[in-house]
Amino acid sequence: MLNIQRTKSTSFLALLALPATAMGFALSVQISALSWILTTRYGLHIEEIGLVWAAGPIAGILGQLVVGLFSDDVWLWGGRRRPFILIGGILTALMLLALPNIGLISRALGFESILGVAIAVALALDLAVNVSFNPTRSIITDLTDDGTERTRGYTLMQTVSGSFGVLAYGIGAVWDNYALIYAGVVLVLIFSCFPAAVLTEPRVLHSAQSTQATPSKALGKILWMLLPLWGFLTYDLIAVGCKMAGITRPSHWLEFTAAAMTIVCLGVTLLSRDRGPAHVREDLIEFRKILGAHAFSWIGVQAMFVYMIAFVQQRFPALDAKSGGQMLSTAFFILSVVAALLPSTVLAPMARRFGATRVHVGCLIVMAAAYALAYVYGHTAFAVYGVMALAGIGWSAIVSLPFAIMSQRVDESHIGLFMGIFNLSVVLPQLVASLGIGTLVALLPDKGGVFLVSAVSLTISAVCWLFVRADTAHAVTATTIRD
Repeated sequence: MLNIQRTKSTSFLALLALPATAMGFALSVQISALSWILTTRYGLHIEEIGLVWAAGPIAGILGQLVVGLFSDDVWLWGGRRRPFILIGGILTALMLLALPNIGLISRALGFESILGVAIAVALALDLAVNVSFNPTRSIITDLTDDGTERTRGYTLMQTVSGSFGVLAYGIGAVWDNYALIYAGVVLVLIFSCFPAAVLTEPRVLHSAQSTQATPSKALGKILWMLLPLWGFLTYDLIAVGCKMAGITRPSHWLEFTAAAMTIVCLGVTLLSRDRGPAHVREDLIEFRKILGAHAFSWIGVQAMFVYMIAFVQQRFPALDAKSGGQMLSTAFFILSVVAALLPSTVLAPMARRFGATRVHVGCLIVMAAAYALAYVYGHTAFAVYGVMALAGIGWSAIVSLPFAIMSQRVDESHIGLFMGIFNLSVVLPQLVASLGIGTLVALLPDKGGVFLVSAVSLTISAVCWLFVRADTAHAVTATTIRD
């Protein structure tokens, strides 16, 4: 064991943050380059780009939940999280390398359509990232001891990861997205493999549970915990099935049905009260509320990430492909600068004073207001960059505070499982944004309307977070789900 790990020094916590930083950097590369490269180099339409992006949430459902379910209990190559971090890091680097070579891969395989290969590459990239993302976060819980130390670990993780996210968009803005992709390949390999090789994992986790449930019972419990997300899940399953079968839906009955289901399930969740003597039940209800509230945040965020390219192309027609890509990278660079600076310097002190939930609500409202301003005033590059800086306040909260709020209500010895469940409040809404909102954006005469959609979604999220209890009583035990 390294001496810095024994002493739990700041350098150890920084080293612990590198695997998550690698996956975050890979996502920054994807956000900055994927829509741009598919539009400018391969000529895909906005609906097709949405379909490519839909591959990511599908990979998230499969990757993070399955990995979270099993990574708590496996032991391979001297670690519990190590094999997932190593394999995921190597695959992620390879898929990043494939991004600028989709056309070459398509020709080598004898395919005439770029779309199928683009979907396959995006799916493989996201699957690789999701194989690693859960373990890279869970290992911080595994290797830290108490609340203060763990808070330092997750705060520093976001600081380091956010700083390299800034670097990613900076590379794209100063040079181009191709330079960013190749830099990502090198960084992901180093930041994944080196820490995984030198960190020593404990064989027995904190408060480890000895009772294990059968997979079928665990699945039933997980589905029940996902009650506020049933509308998203229903929409995703049917929409993906129709896409794969080539079925054109003539009306919007699916959207209306899924929206009604979401309203009912979310309402039942938010208005639920603890009716049993066990504190565990109360925290399960709170955990469900967090899932529902967090989901609407990600509809707003994902819509902006995927479809801002259409906004830039329409409102700034004088920009060529390279300049448009640099404008996107600059906007995301500014967003990421704010998100990297605020968590440890501003949000953490405010959360200690006012409560993490209240601070999170305030940040979401600011981000919703920023999106509304982008729609009204986003006709100059200066205005776009200004509102992106303002939106960075909300983004800084979304990528940090929900983890702190959620972690206070779960059993740390099965943090991988709970991280996997929590991730569904990210990937299911992402899939809705990729499959449903793309059609809406294509119909909008003003593509700036995507910011209005995002603003409404974030406002709904902020209202839902108001129903989440601010105090931190007891943690949900793993047996509540798995037994």
